[in-house]
Amino acid sequence: MSVCFHAVVAGYRTFPSIFYINIVEASRTAEQNIKMDMLIKDEEYINANDPSLPDMNREVLEGSMEGIADFFTNAVILVTGGTGFVGKALLEKLLRSCPGIDTVYVLMRPKRGLSVEQRYKELIKNQVFDRIRARYPQRLEKLHALAGDVSAPRLGLTDAQVALMGRVNTVFHSAATVRFTDPLRNAAALNVRGTDTLMKLARDHMPLLKAVVHVSTAYSNAPRSEIDERVYDPPCDPQALLSCADFLPPDTLDRLAPSLLGEHPNPYTLTKAVAETIVHGYTDLPVCIVRPSIVTAAYQEPYPGWIDNVYGVTGIIMEISRGTYRSGLCRERYVVDLVPVDVLVNCCILAAWRQGGKRAGKCPVYNVTSGSVAPLQWGNFTRLCVRWARENPTKYVMWYPNFSFTESRALNTFWELTCHFLPAFLYDLVLRAQGRKPIMMKLARRFKLAAATGEYFANNEWHFGIEELTALHTDGASAPDGAIFSAWPQQFSWDSYVGAYMLGIRRFILKDTLESLPEARSKLNKLYWIHRVCQAASGYYLFRLLASRWPLASSWYHRQ
Repeated sequence: MSVCFHAVVAGYRTFPSIFYINIVEASRTAEQNIKMDMLIKDEEYINANDPSLPDMNREVLEGSMEGIADFFTNAVILVTGGTGFVGKALLEKLLRSCPGIDTVYVLMRPKRGLSVEQRYKELIKNQVFDRIRARYPQRLEKLHALAGDVSAPRLGLTDAQVALMGRVNTVFHSAATVRFTDPLRNAAALNVRGTDTLMKLARDHMPLLKAVVHVSTAYSNAPRSEIDERVYDPPCDPQALLSCADFLPPDTLDRLAPSLLGEHPNPYTLTKAVAETIVHGYTDLPVCIVRPSIVTAAYQEPYPGWIDNVYGVTGIIMEISRGTYRSGLCRERYVVDLVPVDVLVNCCILAAWRQGGKRAGKCPVYNVTSGSVAPLQWGNFTRLCVRWARENPTKYVMWYPNFSFTESRALNTFWELTCHFLPAFLYDLVLRAQGRKPIMMKLARRFKLAAATGEYFANNEWHFGIEELTALHTDGASAPDGAIFSAWPQQFSWDSYVGAYMLGIRRFILKDTLESLPEARSKLNKLYWIHRVCQAASGYYLFRLLASRWPLASSWYHRQ
């Protein structure tokens, strides 16, 4: 029942196409088939389970001239945020492409009822390390978990663990809360205090330090439309913000939060800006800041399309592919700035290598963004998503994929109610009738909240300076192994990337194997014809409604 109603409502979105069937849209062209086959080949064969497969990265041979991987020979590295999306990709790349690394300490805290030891075992079993497990299993022994907490004093480390920091020569700090809806108190504790504590620890207990890479965000200065590669004046004093978070009651801090945020859209961007100020204050250390924009699925490494979460854009793509997300509030001509996670990881490694060859005293900032290199508009992005959702559907598709943006909040609210909430409500009625637990309304509300938190970024546009990033790319390309750590792919196609991205969501998030493609296409074909029939029906009843209200239309209708 909900599917039929969904179809009737969706018919109004594409009223001009009611009276004809677009055969071209229903069929796949030869060119699309070739691209699809190439993507499927990537998914089938770049899986790292066969040690005989050629490595995607050539090895850096011992005795070769100084290179990027050589910088990490005998290195002892500290990584915060190693269990996150970026952190896992960083660990995998370091272990696979820098064989000379001695030790990698990964700061972890107990979470979700799991101890640090349990989380460590869970980490090394993760699919991201499949290629290393198949080729170089001994390299996983270089990973060592450190029980600690970024938000705790001295990172929650014991005296013995602090003593180990004397061996560390490279730090990658990517731990942060990235939830836009987190309270200011939580964001300040992790993003601001955690950074401050780490920098003090580096200054006092890491005499061998060569590089500290702080992973920030390109939107740390969100109120500005032009963002250069420099640290701007902080929106508020770091210590004053921490004092407010420490001593004010939660309800009082919540009431003060809007004034503290100022023009910032959420606590995340505010606290990231303040954290940059803290890092910039330690220029006596070899510090640098990497600012990625929206981090998305891998371009190539560890696998094309690899993704392990449904945050932000990934959740939108997934629901578009299932046909459950059909309208959004956005200025579709604006650029959506996406950065594949492996591009970000390469930039972090290059930044550490480059910083190691410089004297302390300057804090380089790298805007790792795509808008100045390969701009992609929101409208084109979602059209590619719809195209590949129809080309390689998932067996979990619920309705024929279709999507459009609107700049009208009132119109968007109407489409949300009719295309999202009403079908969810009716679907829950069916579940209740079957004695099952209703879940669709809950999911619809959750998705609306997620979409609302991202509206600011979909309705604003930024221009990022990339002079330092360009210099980083040039320096990296001059290294003998520079091709392994490319700051941006030389030949890059958003079309093929989005196709691989959606296959990655299908494989890594939905756990939908390629064997189900014939079944999914058959299901999608049925949904297509149901969609068209319901469009025609909705158009017919809409015309009947109009004919009954306007005499001229009514007389024409009766003459027919």
